[in-house]
Amino acid sequence: MNLWTGYRLFLAREHQRAGDFQSFLRLLHHHYRGWNVALLLDADSSHTAGGSANLAREFGIKLIWLPKRAPEWNPMDHLWGDAKDAISANKQYATIDDQVFRFLQYMTTLSPWEALHKAGVLSPKFWLRAALSKTFCGPA
Repeated sequence: MNLWTGYRLFLAREHQRAGDFQSFLRLLHHHYRGWNVALLLDADSSHTAGGSANLAREFGIKLIWLPKRAPEWNPMDHLWGDAKDAISANKQYATIDDQVFRFLQYMTTLSPWEALHKAGVLSPKFWLRAALSKTFCGPA
């Protein structure tokens, strides 16, 4: 999620392995070609894999690491949690594909403001608020 605009990119994958994350890096690079991009990430093994770091470096994507065991610092974790509550909690779907479809449909139909709000980015207490207000996000 772009923390300035609320724009989100999604790539549904069966697993969360290094190759899947690298596919997301390719999507991100294609979409934000010519921009300075930084990703705020947890230490999931798909993110820390050597191939992922190499590909990010090749694309000029800066990887910023969250502290271990600090999901409360990750805006996307808050947004995912909201979507899980709205779509997945106490619901049974015919197939996992149906659940994924409904989950992504929910996530993509949120307005940018709703996404930023649910992720906690608009809170006056958001830990990156000062950095966001001082940084320009645009083409390189």
